[in-house]
Amino acid sequence: MARKKRKSMAEINVVPYIDVMLVLLIIFMVTAPMLTQGVKVNLPDAPAEPIGKVDDEPLIVSIKADGSYYLNISKNAKDAISVDELTDRVSKILRAKPATPILVWGDAQVPYGQVVELMTVLQGAGAPSVGLVTEEK
Repeated sequence: MARKKRKSMAEINVVPYIDVMLVLLIIFMVTAPMLTQGVKVNLPDAPAEPIGKVDDEPLIVSIKADGSYYLNISKNAKDAISVDELTDRVSKILRAKPATPILVWGDAQVPYGQVVELMTVLQGAGAPSVGLVTEEK
């Protein structure tokens, strides 16, 4: 009686890969809402309605009570940046993605004139509109 040779299978078992992919999907779904970065500022209270859902991730510019500026997508988002550097980075981002929403997180102690000056700088960098973030009352 002749012995049959087993033919080797050339198929890959993908079930373990699917399990790993599903675990990663759950991890990303849980951590994605926590990715909003910014500098801790004392936002003013206002009885305003929240902005509707936006498709693009907003560009967040923070201004602290001491007048220092921060950008949420900087290499080190916790380091203050100059007005010139802020203008340069925002204009580059808006050239690449013109529909990017821009939000200003201004500390409640910042003088109104500094916030207006920041909004003017952002509009000079190409921002069609700038939103102000407040705390709900």
